[in-house]
Amino acid sequence: MKRILYLVILILVLGSCASRREVVYLQDSNVVPENIYIKYAPKIQQEDLLTITVSAADLKAVLPFNQLNPYQVQSANSTDFAFKPTYLVDNNGEIDFPVIGKLKLGGLSRLEATQVLKTQLTEYIVNPGVNITFANFKITVLGEVNKPGTYNLSQERVTILEALGLAGDMTIKGVRNNVLLVREKNGEKEMHRLNLLTDSIVNSPYFYLAQNDVVYVEPNTSQVRNSRFGQDTNVWISISSLLITITALIVTNIKN
Repeated sequence: MKRILYLVILILVLGSCASRREVVYLQDSNVVPENIYIKYAPKIQQEDLLTITVSAADLKAVLPFNQLNPYQVQSANSTDFAFKPTYLVDNNGEIDFPVIGKLKLGGLSRLEATQVLKTQLTEYIVNPGVNITFANFKITVLGEVNKPGTYNLSQERVTILEALGLAGDMTIKGVRNNVLLVREKNGEKEMHRLNLLTDSIVNSPYFYLAQNDVVYVEPNTSQVRNSRFGQDTNVWISISSLLITITALIVTNIKN
C-alpha cells in the first residue's frame, strides 16, 4: 500500500512541475546578436511629451528657445520636468517651438528629431546643442509576473527582458514562448507574439520596447485549469487527499 501511495504522490508532483524547456530564457546559443536598437528605436508619436533643452556658448542666444510654456506652469508641482521646456506632440505630429513655430517631429526617433531641430537652430545660434528626452515614457506589464503594473522610465532604451525585470520577472506559471506585446503605431493597435525561450528574440524588432507598450504574460494550462477551482494550493491538497483515500479503499478491498 505504501508503494501505491508514494506512486500517487510522485505522479502529482511530476504533473505540477514545469520542464526546463518551458522555463529557461534564451536557450539557443547559435544566434549572433545584432545592433538593432538604432533601426528599431522608439518613434515620436501623437500625445508624447518631449523635454527639449537648447545650449550654446552664447547663453543669451539660447534664452528664447528655453521658455516654459503653460503646460509646465500648470503642472509645476506634479512633474519632474516642470522646470524644463516640455512640448506636447499634437495630432499632426508637430510641436510648437519658440521662434521656429510648428515643427514636425512625429515618426522620427529621438536622435533624428535632435538633428532636425539642431539644423533649424543653426539659423539663430552658432553651434547649438540640443537635448531631447521623452517626458512620459512608460510601459505596462501584466499577467503572470510578480509585480504587474505601469512603470515610468527616465529613458527609452529598454528591452522586453528589462521590462520583465522591473515587474519582478515571470512567475513559474507564465508562458514564456507566447508573450503578447500590444503596441500603438500611427494611432492603431498592433499585437505581436514573442517567444522568449529562444535567443533569436534579441534580434526581433520588438525586443526593444516603445512608449506605452503593454506586455502581457498569459498563464500556463495548469494555472488556467486550476483557476476554475479557486486557490491552487487548496485544490491540489483536496485532489491529493481524495486520490490517496480512493487508493487506500481500493487496496483495502483487494486485501479483503
